Parts: sequence; C-alpha cells; structure tokens
Amino acid sequence: MFRTRSTSSDGSAGAANAREVYGAALVELARRHPEVVALTADLMLSHQLKGFKEMHPERFINVGIAEANLMGVAAGLALDGKIPFATTFAAFASMRAHEQVRSDIAYPGLSVKIVGTMGGLSGGVAGPTHAGMEDLGTMRMMPGMTVIAPSDPLHLAQFVEQAHARRGPVYIRLGRGNDPIIYPKDQAVEIGKAITVVDGSDATIISTGVMLREALIAASRLADGGVSARVIDMHTVRPLDAEVIERAAFETGAIVTVEDHMVTNGLGSAVAECVAESGATCRIKRLGIPDVFSIIGPPADLYKHHGYDATGIEQAVSALLGV
Repeated sequence: MFRTRSTSSDGSAGAANAREVYGAALVELARRHPEVVALTADLMLSHQLKGFKEMHPERFINVGIAEANLMGVAAGLALDGKIPFATTFAAFASMRAHEQVRSDIAYPGLSVKIVGTMGGLSGGVAGPTHAGMEDLGTMRMMPGMTVIAPSDPLHLAQFVEQAHARRGPVYIRLGRGNDPIIYPKDQAVEIGKAITVVDGSDATIISTGVMLREALIAASRLADGGVSARVIDMHTVRPLDAEVIERAAFETGAIVTVEDHMVTNGLGSAVAECVAESGATCRIKRLGIPDVFSIIGPPADLYKHHGYDATGIEQAVSALLGV
C-alpha cells in the first residue's frame, strides 16, 4: 500500500505552494530558453512572477485586468516565434477568455502555454465567480489542447519543462497553494502517462489534481476494511491514458472518479467515455461538484459538502461494491 510520507498529524508529507514552484521553474526555463515569455493579467504577485520580472524584465508582460487580451497577446507572441506562458485564474482563462483561447490559440495550434490557478474550489472563500469549476471541460474540448492537472506541486517543474517542449497549446491547472506533497522528490512524471499509485483488485479510484491525497486516504481506509482499491493518478486529462483506464475497467469492474471540478465534462466524463468505447462491463461513479454553483467556504469543507472528500470516496466505492 502506497502511503503519503507522514510528517504531520493528518498523514500528509507536508505541503508546498504550487505557484511558488511554478514561478521558480519558469525563471529557470527562461534562463536556458530565450524564447520563453511570461504574461499575466495583473496577478504578478499572486502567481509568483515577481522573480521572473526581475530576472527577465524584457520578457515579462502585464496586460492588466484583461484576460481576453492576455490570450490575444500570447497568440501574437507565439506567431512571432516566442513560447508564451500566460497565467491567470482558471475561471478567467477558461470562461472569460474562452473565445480567444479557442479561435486565437487552439484553432491555429499555437504553442501557447496557459496556466490557470485557483482551479476547482481551492479558492472557495472567493465564491463561485472565481471558482474554476468548468476549466477541465472547456479546455479538453479544444482540438489539439493538452490538459494537465498535477497532483503534487513538486511535479510542476517537470510539467513546465515538458509543456515548453510540446508543440501546440497546453493548459496546466493549479490550485490556490499549500497543496499536499504526495510523491518522493525523484518521482518522474510524463504528460499522458498516468501513475498507478496503489495497486488493487476490487475497485479503482481515478483522481486528478489535488484530489489524489483524498483518494489515497480513502484507499487506505478501504484496505483496513478488506477492500483492495487501485488508485490511479490521472494527472493528464488530455491526452487520456486509455490503456490504464481500460485495464482497470476489465480487471476491477468498478471505477470511482474524483475531481475538484464539475462532474460534467471533466475527468469523470472522459473516463466514462473511454470505458464505454472499450466494451468493458464496468460500474462507474463520478464524484465532483454536482449540478450547482457551490456555496462559499474553505476548500476542505466544500469537498466534504459535495461528497468528494476521502469519506465520500470511501462511501462511493463501498456502494459500488455493495459492501
């Protein structure tokens, strides 16, 4: 059984600010690659880009509170041979600037890297207007778009490097910060290759983003009750690792997906589509934000309220198995 490295009372291995990791990774990337440009929509401090501005002032652009313009400027820079990293809140990148992402970036297949922070309900106290509840869905619908939701903040440096090297548009979804560290520092990740964190034979839990820790806690509790639950870290929502999903469907016959996102059109929908096309006989339960605009509150309370914290996952698996 894989367990998070325990250094605190809740069993986590501590936490790290994904935005700080992102800012530092971008500075290092730009040091080696002069074509890298950073753009923000008046969120330099929030997104830890001050260091980039200080190190590479000629390659830092703040467009102000104008997210549609952020994407348009990034597209223009990409046409000029630059590789822009455009950063704003997930809700604004995926909704307010949806048309610009679609028509200016995805349609011509430009190598713009979009980083959306405060994904899901991680910024719960900011309310529904700032909650990135639909971003995985809107982004995965874009032809040619790569969609990543890292489960461990320390993986961001690797994903930033891989996004830079990948042709075409990439969307990376982050939380608000202080995300749980799950893996050892030397854990390698690869876009499009899911990680089977825990093996199991009775059911499978597939999570994306910061929900991996809740999935691992649920799997540990289930194991204590005699249920063997496989846990898969689907950090890349597109391209989806269909082989891992199909194997889980055929081998365990029961899948619970969990995501900090609307239950519609996100990870759960992608997994259900994959299983349906595989021909496997498999029961599926999708956990996430239901068909509502969420209430306001701390993220952990909201996960519990909507039933996709560790307890909700454990109950969903038990219900699927009838135990």
